[in-house]
Amino acid sequence: MTRKIMLLTGGSRGIGLGIACEAVRRGWFVSLGLRNADTLPEGLTPDAAEVVGYDATAGGEQDWVAGVMDRHGRIDAVVACAGLLEHDSIVTGDDAKVLRLFEVNAHAPRRLAAAAWQPLIDSGSGRIVVMASLSGKRVKSQRSGLYAFSKFAAVGLAHALRHEGWDHGIRATAICPGIVATDMGLSAANGSLPVEAMTQVGDLAALTLNTIETPGTLCQAEITFNCQLDGIF
Repeated sequence: MTRKIMLLTGGSRGIGLGIACEAVRRGWFVSLGLRNADTLPEGLTPDAAEVVGYDATAGGEQDWVAGVMDRHGRIDAVVACAGLLEHDSIVTGDDAKVLRLFEVNAHAPRRLAAAAWQPLIDSGSGRIVVMASLSGKRVKSQRSGLYAFSKFAAVGLAHALRHEGWDHGIRATAICPGIVATDMGLSAANGSLPVEAMTQVGDLAALTLNTIETPGTLCQAEITFNCQLDGIF
């Protein structure tokens, strides 16, 4: 059987790398879009994964998709994991920083989904995952306000793609974790949680693949979860 093909951003480490490794374990071939395209991340091999030069702030999604179609002939899933975390004030005067945050967290995932749209339709069961955050569901603190601003947009993107693709068999989901045991998670926790009390990358990766492999008749628009008591989440 022909292997399904996944396009994934943010796969050099953390959540993205965990998802890539889990996808390969389940028989997928993963095309990773990374700024450093010199070597495959640890744990991946050329028979199951490739690296393509890609910078979420610079575009290039059309070229990435075209290359994957030339080499593999299909695209079955797009997983947008690349993300930036900023703790600047929501009333910052640094517009360039805000625009870069939105470029990576919201605009680049939209462009990638758009570039891969026809292959996802042709797949017959195309899947899109936007790795958002609980910060896309609520603003927990002043410190997280600017980041939440961008992640609300990411959640909205997933909902919009879900509507756009529904009649074509495409299903889109916003996955919204709380604090995950990654470098970004440690920064977000700011010393409030030990690593072992955070959501683990392997568990999140398994959840993501389960979501992608769920039948279209059982689609979830959002998946929220947390490792700590936090209001309704």
